[in-house]
Amino acid sequence: MACGSTSLWAGETTWFCCGSAWGPCGSAGGGACGTCNSSAHQAAWPNASQSCWNITRPDLCGENMARRGCGSVMNVKHQCSGATVCVTVSDCGPRTQSFCGESTCCNGACRTNRVIDLTPAAFSAIGNLSSGKLPVYIYE
Repeated sequence: MACGSTSLWAGETTWFCCGSAWGPCGSAGGGACGTCNSSAHQAAWPNASQSCWNITRPDLCGENMARRGCGSVMNVKHQCSGATVCVTVSDCGPRTQSFCGESTCCNGACRTNRVIDLTPAAFSAIGNLSSGKLPVYIYE
Protein backbone atom coordinates (compact mmCIF):
# COMPACT_ATOMS: atom_id res chain seq x y z
CA MET A 1 0.00 0.00 0.00
CA ALA A 2 1.50 3.31 -1.09
CA CYS A 3 0.22 6.54 0.41
CA GLY A 4 0.54 9.65 -1.69
CA SER A 5 1.07 13.33 -1.01
CA THR A 6 -1.59 14.87 -3.26
CA SER A 7 -4.02 16.88 -1.15
CA LEU A 8 -7.52 15.36 -1.08
CA TRP A 9 -9.40 16.95 1.86
CA ALA A 10 -9.16 18.42 5.35
CA GLY A 11 -11.45 18.27 8.36
CA GLU A 12 -11.99 16.39 11.60
CA THR A 13 -11.35 12.74 12.27
CA THR A 14 -12.86 10.57 14.98
CA TRP A 15 -12.47 6.85 15.66
CA PHE A 16 -14.81 3.86 15.46
CA CYS A 17 -14.81 0.13 16.19
CA CYS A 18 -15.18 -2.68 13.67
CA GLY A 19 -14.22 -6.33 13.26
CA SER A 20 -12.66 -8.37 16.07
CA ALA A 21 -12.30 -7.10 19.64
CA TRP A 22 -9.19 -4.90 20.01
CA GLY A 23 -8.10 -2.22 22.47
CA PRO A 24 -11.18 -0.31 23.65
CA CYS A 25 -13.46 -2.16 21.19
CA GLY A 26 -15.60 -5.22 21.53
CA SER A 27 -16.40 -7.31 18.48
CA ALA A 28 -18.33 -5.45 15.79
CA GLY A 29 -19.29 -5.99 12.16
CA GLY A 30 -16.85 -5.87 9.25
CA GLY A 31 -18.11 -2.54 7.93
CA ALA A 32 -19.54 -1.69 4.52
CA CYS A 33 -16.61 -3.37 2.76
CA GLY A 34 -16.66 -6.48 4.95
CA THR A 35 -12.94 -6.14 5.75
CA CYS A 36 -12.89 -3.60 8.57
CA ASN A 37 -10.88 -4.43 11.70
CA SER A 38 -10.12 -2.16 14.69
CA SER A 39 -6.53 -3.43 14.90
CA ALA A 40 -5.67 -2.42 11.31
CA HIS A 41 -4.89 1.01 9.87
CA GLN A 42 -8.24 1.52 8.18
CA ALA A 43 -10.81 4.27 7.68
CA ALA A 44 -14.43 5.04 6.93
CA TRP A 45 -15.05 7.56 4.14
CA PRO A 46 -18.38 9.41 3.66
CA ASN A 47 -18.40 8.93 -0.11
CA ALA A 48 -17.36 5.28 -0.38
CA SER A 49 -20.43 4.60 -2.56
CA GLN A 50 -23.71 6.23 -3.56
CA SER A 51 -25.59 4.39 -0.81
CA CYS A 52 -22.98 5.59 1.69
CA TRP A 53 -23.32 9.19 0.43
CA ASN A 54 -27.09 8.97 0.86
CA ILE A 55 -26.55 8.23 4.58
CA THR A 56 -23.61 10.50 5.45
CA ARG A 57 -24.61 13.54 3.32
CA PRO A 58 -21.44 15.62 3.77
CA ASP A 59 -22.80 17.96 1.07
CA LEU A 60 -25.32 19.26 3.64
CA CYS A 61 -22.29 20.62 5.53
CA GLY A 62 -20.63 22.05 2.40
CA GLU A 63 -18.33 19.05 1.96
CA ASN A 64 -18.55 17.79 -1.64
CA MET A 65 -15.76 15.26 -1.39
CA ALA A 66 -14.66 12.83 -4.07
CA ARG A 67 -15.81 9.21 -4.17
CA ARG A 68 -13.17 6.81 -2.86
CA GLY A 69 -14.38 3.25 -2.50
CA CYS A 70 -13.36 0.13 -0.63
CA GLY A 71 -9.62 -0.44 -0.85
CA SER A 72 -8.71 3.18 -1.60
CA VAL A 73 -5.56 4.31 0.20
CA MET A 74 -5.17 7.64 2.00
CA ASN A 75 -2.53 9.32 4.11
CA VAL A 76 -4.00 11.09 7.16
CA LYS A 77 -1.87 13.79 8.80
CA HIS A 78 -2.54 15.33 12.22
CA GLN A 79 -2.71 19.05 11.53
CA CYS A 80 -0.67 20.07 14.58
CA SER A 81 1.77 17.26 15.40
CA GLY A 82 2.46 16.32 11.78
CA ALA A 83 2.10 12.61 12.62
CA THR A 84 0.79 10.57 9.69
CA VAL A 85 -0.84 7.20 9.14
CA CYS A 86 -1.56 5.38 5.89
CA VAL A 87 -5.09 3.90 5.86
CA THR A 88 -7.29 1.81 3.59
CA VAL A 89 -11.00 2.63 3.17
CA SER A 90 -12.93 -0.27 4.67
CA ASP A 91 -16.24 1.27 5.74
CA CYS A 92 -18.77 4.04 5.15
CA GLY A 93 -18.81 7.03 7.50
CA PRO A 94 -18.81 9.22 9.45
CA ARG A 95 -22.36 10.53 9.29
CA THR A 96 -21.07 14.03 8.50
CA GLN A 97 -24.54 15.63 8.30
CA SER A 98 -25.06 14.96 12.03
CA PHE A 99 -22.07 17.13 12.97
CA CYS A 100 -22.21 20.14 10.60
CA GLY A 101 -20.14 23.02 11.93
CA GLU A 102 -18.42 20.97 14.64
CA SER A 103 -14.86 22.22 15.01
CA THR A 104 -11.64 20.77 16.42
CA CYS A 105 -8.63 22.99 17.05
CA CYS A 106 -5.02 22.84 18.15
CA ASN A 107 -2.49 25.65 18.41
CA GLY A 108 -5.19 28.08 17.24
CA ALA A 109 -5.78 26.25 13.93
CA CYS A 110 -9.17 24.58 13.44
CA ARG A 111 -10.79 22.06 11.10
CA THR A 112 -14.54 21.75 10.71
CA ASN A 113 -16.88 18.80 10.00
CA ARG A 114 -16.22 15.09 10.50
CA VAL A 115 -14.87 13.90 7.17
CA ILE A 116 -13.12 10.62 8.02
CA ASP A 117 -13.30 8.01 10.77
CA LEU A 118 -10.25 5.96 11.69
CA THR A 119 -10.00 2.60 13.40
CA PRO A 120 -8.51 2.80 16.91
CA ALA A 121 -5.18 1.45 15.61
CA ALA A 122 -4.99 4.16 12.93
CA PHE A 123 -6.20 6.96 15.22
CA SER A 124 -3.71 6.05 17.95
CA ALA A 125 -0.88 6.19 15.40
CA ILE A 126 -1.42 9.97 15.10
CA GLY A 127 -3.11 10.94 18.37
CA ASN A 128 -4.51 9.84 21.70
CA LEU A 129 -7.81 7.94 21.63
CA SER A 130 -8.99 9.92 24.66
CA SER A 131 -8.95 13.14 22.60
CA GLY A 132 -11.84 11.74 20.55
CA LYS A 133 -11.36 14.10 17.60
CA LEU A 134 -8.37 15.47 15.70
CA PRO A 135 -7.96 18.10 12.97
CA VAL A 136 -6.40 16.42 9.93
CA TYR A 137 -5.26 16.78 6.34
CA ILE A 138 -5.97 13.88 3.98
CA TYR A 139 -3.76 12.99 1.01
CA GLU A 140 -3.81 10.32 -1.67
